[in-house]
Amino acid sequence: MQKLDSFSWMIGGAQGSGVDSSATTFARACAAAGLHIYGKREYHSNIKGDHSYFQMRVSERPVQSHIDEVHLLATFDKETVEVHKGSVVPGGAILYDPVLYKTPGELGRDDCLLIPVPYSEIIQATAREFKREKDLMKLQIMKNVVSVAASLGLLGLEFKWLKETIEGYFTGRRAALAPMNVWAAEQSYKLTQKPDWQSKYPYRLKPVPVPSGERRLMINGTTAAALGKIVGGCRFQTYYPITPASDESEYLESHPEFGVTVVQSEDEIAAITMAIGAAVTGVRSSTSTSGPGFSLMAEGMGWAGMNEVPIVIFNYQRAGPATGLPTRHEQGDLRFVLTASHGEFPRLVLCPADLEEYFYDAIDAFNYAERYQTPVIVLCDKALANATQTIPWYDVKSTHIDRGLLLTDPELAVQIASEGEYKRFKLTESGISPRSVPGQKNGIFWLTGDEHDEAGHICEDPDNRNRMMIKRMHKLEVAAREIPIEKRVSFFGDRDADVTLVSWGSCKGAILDGVRILKQQGISANFLQIHMVLPFPTEYVAQILTKARRRINIEMNYSGQMAQVIREHTGITMDASILKWNGRAISENEVVEGVQRVLKSQESKVMLSHGA
Repeated sequence: MQKLDSFSWMIGGAQGSGVDSSATTFARACAAAGLHIYGKREYHSNIKGDHSYFQMRVSERPVQSHIDEVHLLATFDKETVEVHKGSVVPGGAILYDPVLYKTPGELGRDDCLLIPVPYSEIIQATAREFKREKDLMKLQIMKNVVSVAASLGLLGLEFKWLKETIEGYFTGRRAALAPMNVWAAEQSYKLTQKPDWQSKYPYRLKPVPVPSGERRLMINGTTAAALGKIVGGCRFQTYYPITPASDESEYLESHPEFGVTVVQSEDEIAAITMAIGAAVTGVRSSTSTSGPGFSLMAEGMGWAGMNEVPIVIFNYQRAGPATGLPTRHEQGDLRFVLTASHGEFPRLVLCPADLEEYFYDAIDAFNYAERYQTPVIVLCDKALANATQTIPWYDVKSTHIDRGLLLTDPELAVQIASEGEYKRFKLTESGISPRSVPGQKNGIFWLTGDEHDEAGHICEDPDNRNRMMIKRMHKLEVAAREIPIEKRVSFFGDRDADVTLVSWGSCKGAILDGVRILKQQGISANFLQIHMVLPFPTEYVAQILTKARRRINIEMNYSGQMAQVIREHTGITMDASILKWNGRAISENEVVEGVQRVLKSQESKVMLSHGA
């Protein structure tokens, strides 16, 4: 048997046919067996019909990205075969429905193991076994569990892991469906256990003991962010449905026991203003959206900036402009969020790059918003929002809540006694004013979209304008001093490496996985991850890049936006950029390929285009 550093399995089918549930079942069975997984989800922008697929990488070690190769392709329709058969490695396998092909030769891959899976026969046998013949059409959805079982049978992973997964999925009112699905799965599993196929297929998955005391989660990005919001004290969330951000709000809606009030608004303008209104009252509030929705929120965010309202905005980037590729990936919003809304006001911008950062950044975002009394934007992206991964259990005990200068009633009384009135926008050395909320005794204050004085009254005096602008903008300098550098930027690898790779967001996983492969090929590379873009970690980034032998920027947009931001803050120009903007997430293979092309051909701009 061939030993693999990691194994890649893919399933595809028509949108709405259960592809996601199939992949989840496969992943859960592997994770239950102690294996690490990373899943890439691709789906079309219609509700039903068009092609979607899910690729799952499985390994004995932690993995953070997908690879281009497919070792086993599970299909139950022709389109999946035609679209993805070229990705299957020689010696790999394709599971197919024999009803759709007269001969295996029609698949066009004579260098792969082609295994017919009689989906209809297995489902019909299941219907007879459980006396459900009248429901035969409804039972066609069982093609999903049949394909997963056939895959795991070929891979030799013990059936018990799949059985436990199925039984864990069908609980409560659906518990009666578990025996039927287990039975169908077992028939399919036994089918691919045939000695002839087992001897020809070189890949196997074996259980791996989980180290004592180690706890893992299998989670996706939007759920990770939602859990972070819950732990971070969020109690009011607004959204207007938009891909891929909606999944986060829907998770919060489905768990009312966490105490988060979720409001689906009529549009994104209402979403941002509702969240701002709640934040003014002292409630930790947020809204989640994607690029088009964030565009509509720009004016409301400016009002929050003028009135120093601690609001958190999650922007899950997708490919634009306009509707663009509504269910596909891109990192095209960076420069926009840094200056969105007219005029100038401070905002903090975080760019989480893995599913651990999605959780902890959500908590930090609320702390920063209230400490510095300013909007905080968490710039996510579709690739990680929809990625599924096994990660260490979150350390909730390490987190804390920082509500900043939020006055109590006695503190308000002291301030008013000394100054004659409560000044919501009091001029302070840090630029941060003591904050009250409506309903507190004597804590009355005024809010307006106009420039105002310390008490909140409209004021167009030029000297007052100068003081207020300096007050607000100074917060960025304070935040840059106070927020630990390790929360703003990360560095991985040897400082003396041949190549320094620079990136942000979801490219992190592919880069870290790719650096390991480059090392095996004799290329030493380190990685500088920009985590907080505003305030920008200028001194640290300049120090690293000034000493770098060769600087290569990697990101998923056309113009290399992070490279532009780095040059703006440090004056340093990257030697080359590796860019991708076709709507598909970057793979480990592409990182390796891109770096090799830069080093061998001295290309200054490499365009990547892998992905179906």
